[in-house]
Amino acid sequence: MVEVSDTCLELEGGKMLTIGVDHLQLHGACETFEILPLLCAVWLSDYGQGLALSQPNLHTYRVFPVFLVKSIFDVTQFIALYDILWAEISNNVISIDFVRHTSKSLMEPRKLSFPVASNGLQNHDGIFAGDFCRILLARAYREARSRSAMRIWKNEVKPIFDAGRMELHVVNLTHGGQATELAEKIDLGKYDTIIACSGDGTLHEIFNGLGNRPDAGYALASMPVSHIPCGSGNAFSCNLYGSHRASVAALAIVKGIVAPIDLVSVTYGERRILSFLSQTVGITAESDLDTEHLRWMGSARFEFGVITRVFKQTCYPCDLALKVEIEDKQGIKAHYRRHASSTEDPGAAIREVAKANLAVGYDLPELKYGTVQDSIPESWKLICEDKMGTFFAGNMAYMSPKVNIFPASNMTDGLIDLITVNGDLSPVTALRVMSQTDSPTFFDNPHVKYRKISAYRITPRNQDDGCISIDGERIPFGPFQAEVHQGLGRVISKSSTYQADGPANWDKAMIAD
Repeated sequence: MVEVSDTCLELEGGKMLTIGVDHLQLHGACETFEILPLLCAVWLSDYGQGLALSQPNLHTYRVFPVFLVKSIFDVTQFIALYDILWAEISNNVISIDFVRHTSKSLMEPRKLSFPVASNGLQNHDGIFAGDFCRILLARAYREARSRSAMRIWKNEVKPIFDAGRMELHVVNLTHGGQATELAEKIDLGKYDTIIACSGDGTLHEIFNGLGNRPDAGYALASMPVSHIPCGSGNAFSCNLYGSHRASVAALAIVKGIVAPIDLVSVTYGERRILSFLSQTVGITAESDLDTEHLRWMGSARFEFGVITRVFKQTCYPCDLALKVEIEDKQGIKAHYRRHASSTEDPGAAIREVAKANLAVGYDLPELKYGTVQDSIPESWKLICEDKMGTFFAGNMAYMSPKVNIFPASNMTDGLIDLITVNGDLSPVTALRVMSQTDSPTFFDNPHVKYRKISAYRITPRNQDDGCISIDGERIPFGPFQAEVHQGLGRVISKSSTYQADGPANWDKAMIAD
């Protein structure tokens, strides 16, 4: 008997689709007819790999010189998540594309299509059929990434760690949220670092797992996080190790230092989560979250998502409230030069403050400006944005290999870098702007508004639904608020600065006395 859960979808004819740990399961009755030779007693159909058959109910009709056999089977069919290529629902019919292994070395594409039961369009937990497809694709491609990560680990990373005499406790993640669970329970005194062999999503889970602990502040300040890049974006590794190559990151972890890093609290509804990378709304969020099925493209999936959207000139009206610290680009360059030219260790003061706190342990820092439920402080700048196309707030410089979109970002300056771009630009202009994201000219583009802020609130208007991405993870659509915490987290890094070039001509910026 199949238990109904949020990963099940009811089909017509009493069938059920269930997403398991590593397989998609189809369960239900299957009726077949077959003309058999006279001497044949039982017919077994080849439904493909993973087929289990219960006792068939056979109704035999004599048609000389053959038998016409009607067979009703209680069938359970399994398709490995790794073999699933696509899933979609159209006109109440779910279609699944996958590969069938015809031999040890050959495979061919196949498709299964089933009408969805009327009560399957939304199950008892409120999960829609469209949500089922998204969950299926996310898990299918997570399975693929898991196999890739294991191969990278064994071939490129573990030999370097072994040569460096690193003692390791390895956990193979099997489901989303597991990294959060592990970080919540980890013995802080037993390990020197938590290493994620993954994309950036697992790092988001780790930081939030540490942040969920009763001693969250202590945990974040005493347990460095590090990264072996095995995903599509790999921003963490690009910023801290200067590469998205696994072996380069492995060496940087062996030889690296413990450095503080700013983290951002994001509040929405009644929840508070931590962000280490970015918060996005509009084109950038849609180009990330709505291209999950294209993860096989690597970081190029994001560029593909942008190109397909700028032609629509879509705007995302919203109300912005910003705690602006530096408004103009020349001031931002001067701020960057001040930090880049300093001979002092930028994390030294932060570490000294943390030492006193580490002696007693402490929780997350209090929110200076409350949550999204509170009134907006009078000192914040209010902006009514009717033509917002991209809202992109970042904690790091690189968002993916070669895309240094926040060149003025600093690991511990206690500021968030914010980029906004209008959505009503002509497609030609918009493409020209977006094509510069991997170029030093992007920062100075007149269509790109670049600010340094310490907190903000964004409230979407005239939209029932949309995409909000926090570190590449989707949160419910609606208002949310963020504020930065200087040096709250710890990472293993090559140095106390990001491995990224600053904005063009930053070294010529005038620094006020």
